[in-house]
Amino acid sequence: MSSVPQHAPELRAAAQHLGRRRFLTVTGAAAALAFAVNLPAAGTAAAAELDARRITDNPFTLGVASGDPQPGSVLLWTRLAPAPFETGGGLPAERVQVRWELADDERFRRAVRRGTATAHPEFHHAVHVEVGHLAPGRVYYYRFRVGDWVSETGRTRTAPAESSAAAGLTLAAVSCQAYHDGYFTAYRHLAQDDVDVVFHLGDYLYEYAVDSAGGARKYTDRVLPDVFARETMTLDDYTLRYALYKSDPDLRAAHAAHPFVVTWDDHETENNYAGDTPENSVPPEEFLLRRASAYRAYWENQPLRRPQLPDGPDMRLYRRLHWGRLAQFDILDTRQYRTDQANGDGWKAPTPASEAASQTLPGRTQERWLTDGWRRSRALWNVVPQQVTFSRRNNPAEGDVTLSMDSWDGYPASRERILRGADAARVENLMVLTGDVHVSYAMDIKRDFDDAGSRTVGTEIVTTSVTSGKDGSARPANWAGYLARNPHMKHYDGLRGYATVELGRREARADFKTVSAVTVPGAPLTTAASFVIPVGNPGLHPA
Repeated sequence: MSSVPQHAPELRAAAQHLGRRRFLTVTGAAAALAFAVNLPAAGTAAAAELDARRITDNPFTLGVASGDPQPGSVLLWTRLAPAPFETGGGLPAERVQVRWELADDERFRRAVRRGTATAHPEFHHAVHVEVGHLAPGRVYYYRFRVGDWVSETGRTRTAPAESSAAAGLTLAAVSCQAYHDGYFTAYRHLAQDDVDVVFHLGDYLYEYAVDSAGGARKYTDRVLPDVFARETMTLDDYTLRYALYKSDPDLRAAHAAHPFVVTWDDHETENNYAGDTPENSVPPEEFLLRRASAYRAYWENQPLRRPQLPDGPDMRLYRRLHWGRLAQFDILDTRQYRTDQANGDGWKAPTPASEAASQTLPGRTQERWLTDGWRRSRALWNVVPQQVTFSRRNNPAEGDVTLSMDSWDGYPASRERILRGADAARVENLMVLTGDVHVSYAMDIKRDFDDAGSRTVGTEIVTTSVTSGKDGSARPANWAGYLARNPHMKHYDGLRGYATVELGRREARADFKTVSAVTVPGAPLTTAASFVIPVGNPGLHPA
């Protein structure tokens, strides 16, 4: 590569950044160099500033969002893209000044804060504004302006003060929204639901190709461009795929209505990857470059704060949030640090390889971070939003001893360390929020899943998918087998939708909400099942 010698110092820096194991080829390092420096420093000095009068089409096509509410601050997001399905979003490689406003009322008669942020071309004109010095436990409204263009209005909130008793909190859990599998009808209902915060538990997008008809959406009034008819591999691919997903009005409505707390699973990068091990046999440096692209696009297109800014192919996504003294949320990342799935992945019989103490799903550092956080927690509820099924899922077929190697069942030593940590911290009201499996479950977390009489130490709420798996059914073919072979499983439903959880000081209530179909738009919402979990007495009881 002819340009390598003149960039030798930068390549050496990239080698130090990526580490010897990752710095495998000069070509790979040169490509990785684009991700080695994350702040638009030199690029900012070189980039001109765009006159907003030159923006002749609405730049707010991807909507607005907020995320990670804290007691004194909110995070506001938008990304400018007047032509969202074009590389670069229809803007030149120039900086754009974006004004933002925060108010007590949705008509903005009582402004609380306002300011200006720069949308950098290096970040695909994404804007992340951290607004501080706000009152805790308050609802706020926000919007953005570029020239004469004004975004839609978003609604967000701050968390209660950390010392606050906080009487209650209602959250929604969502996951798995394959665009090509159907309409985001569940989000239209969620936008109108009365919740305080939404937890997205992974698979915000899928890397698979989307055809010109939108897959199961079967568009007859539009044709999607060919840029979506391929698997995402590059930064441009991932950026355009987020634009496709955020072009959906129901998803935009949910983001505008509620703050989101997001974490990823696998499809935001590649199916079933584990750490730096890809699904398929490609050179490691190629996968790490793909991972760097996927992580960079994730941050640019999600309402995340500065500590989550990726550093090359690494991104610190696990983090801790509080809702007064009512709830502590420990948001996990079970993809980036896991050891490779044992036994070739899939549903396999447990072996010494899968049961080895070295197997870890969140990584040993994150395991300790979680259990140390529980020891310091003063919250009534300790909630763990994460990706894959935590509780045992015995195969529904009688006599079949296989378990999912991609879930915590494939990492039992890691799960045991977590449960020991909960015991040591004397966590009484443990709740795990899960996505991934495209069905909803309600499960008691048993201290020993091999003993049906073992004590219950927590509750797992597994939300179904928004669309993935297409329409589904309320009682899949394996419904009876699953319930019979898993007595700790109190609910199983295969329709699409979301879950809500109301945390109170005496009990929690979980509602599983489903839509009848996603391959046609506009399906009604139904509450399929409801449970209560008393404080100090872990376990699910029908409401």
